[in-house]
Amino acid sequence: MSAHLRGIEYYLPSKVVTNAEIDAEFPDWKIDRVAAKTGIMTRHVAGPEEFTSTLAVNAARNLFTSQGVDPKSIDYLILCTQTPDFFLPTTACLVQDSLGLRTEIGAVDVNLGCSGYIYSLGMAKGLIESNQVKNALVITAETHSKLANPTDKSTRPIFGDAATATLVGGDMPSSRLTGFTYGSDGLGGPSLVIPNGSLRRGDQYSPRSNAATRGLETNGYDMYMDGMEIFNFTLRVVPDCVAQILDRTGLTLDQIDYFVFHQANGYLIEHLRKKLGIDESKFAVELSDVGNTGSSTIPIALARAQSEGKIREGSRIMILGFGVGLSWGGAVIEWS
Repeated sequence: MSAHLRGIEYYLPSKVVTNAEIDAEFPDWKIDRVAAKTGIMTRHVAGPEEFTSTLAVNAARNLFTSQGVDPKSIDYLILCTQTPDFFLPTTACLVQDSLGLRTEIGAVDVNLGCSGYIYSLGMAKGLIESNQVKNALVITAETHSKLANPTDKSTRPIFGDAATATLVGGDMPSSRLTGFTYGSDGLGGPSLVIPNGSLRRGDQYSPRSNAATRGLETNGYDMYMDGMEIFNFTLRVVPDCVAQILDRTGLTLDQIDYFVFHQANGYLIEHLRKKLGIDESKFAVELSDVGNTGSSTIPIALARAQSEGKIREGSRIMILGFGVGLSWGGAVIEWS
């Protein structure tokens, strides 16, 4: 039995924060310069009573409606998030109940961000191809706005909130998943971290992440990102990851019809595109109105590319995520 991608949908919170609003609040940030580099003009933000489970449920319902999926057909739920509703219970269990899925299914959280969609699809593929399940629901959901310090110029303008839902099934005429490759380097973990709000002292793990050191008044979480270190890490690992995917699939770069990389920021992904020699027409850029939505960036870009006719039956799409962990991973979707 082979695993296939059957459909993707996404959900964005209704509240939108524009660059003009941020500029009015922090004129010294010169938000236009930030936007010129990141390519981000607006971002969606979860409301006070909207949490990761809220976004996840809405994304799944959108998928069920658009694809005509019976919730009772789901055999396993994988929810990828780094912003869970609680330490426990697992957010996947909350979503299972809210969606009315059967109780005779697996439901698990995957604690991973930028590369999390790849890892989650790989888990779904393994469950299906080992004949444990027939249909797996992969959800990505992040509410980064609740963790970023509202006065931090390096994170607030970049991150947005979103959720996506992907149905993965076996032995059916739909898009095949192949060529998975993964990587992890925990030594770089302090470069992207939520230092506060957990059980361990963040300033001991990542000293530069301390809110006071960054000239901030803590909001209890204070997401920290060393942008230059993430940039250098990405340029170091992504070309090798691309080469490994091509080697595992027996394809050449020219045989890939479309590339969907993690939408970290416009400057970074444009740098990668040029470094790899990928034509603009074959490269997804989908962040101007949503920002960096963590594990949701790749499926959002895939869903939009399909709706806009950029990918179609027979297309080979390379997906590749990189970031928090530090971690990375990629695969090829043979679209149908």
